[in-house]
Amino acid sequence: MSNVNIHPAVDGGLKPAASNFSGGTLVCNCAQNKVEVKIKGQCAHNHVCGCTRCWKPEGALFSQVAVVSRDNVSVTANEDKLTVVDSKATIQRHACKECGVHMYGRIENKEHPFYGLDFIHTERSREAGWAPPEFAAFVSSIIEAGANPADMGAIRARLTELKLPPYDCLSPPLMDAIATHTAKASGVLAS
Repeated sequence: MSNVNIHPAVDGGLKPAASNFSGGTLVCNCAQNKVEVKIKGQCAHNHVCGCTRCWKPEGALFSQVAVVSRDNVSVTANEDKLTVVDSKATIQRHACKECGVHMYGRIENKEHPFYGLDFIHTERSREAGWAPPEFAAFVSSIIEAGANPADMGAIRARLTELKLPPYDCLSPPLMDAIATHTAKASGVLAS
């Protein structure tokens, strides 16, 4: 199955997280005047994502995306080059106007279960030691981006081989977090 390419950061196998990892700097793909985003600390829930909204490197079937606390994200260079890709989207994806790389995504809706978390692409960092992807989300969505439906069995087999369980939603712990938030907001569960 290794002939099926998922994403350049995972195709060669997953690299383990470094103990006591302190974070790093994400950079856009511009040749000069790169946008730089400093991330403090380790990421969580890193995964490959098949949705059609996440930024993917050229030729990749999936993006690779993780979350960090929004308090741990700061733009340190060329912030003026950032623009929100789609202001109506739940996740406000801040991308470089010149090269198109998504630098971080932020949820502004305080009622959303993931409010307070920013979405980042750890492969945009030169630092090694980020937590590796744990699962594959929205796998079927790659068909919407042009993947051949006949290839889905091989793609899911490759994800499984890479130890990235394929889901057509988010992972069970993240789905539980969404349901818990919803139940607390409706009063079904005590806060």
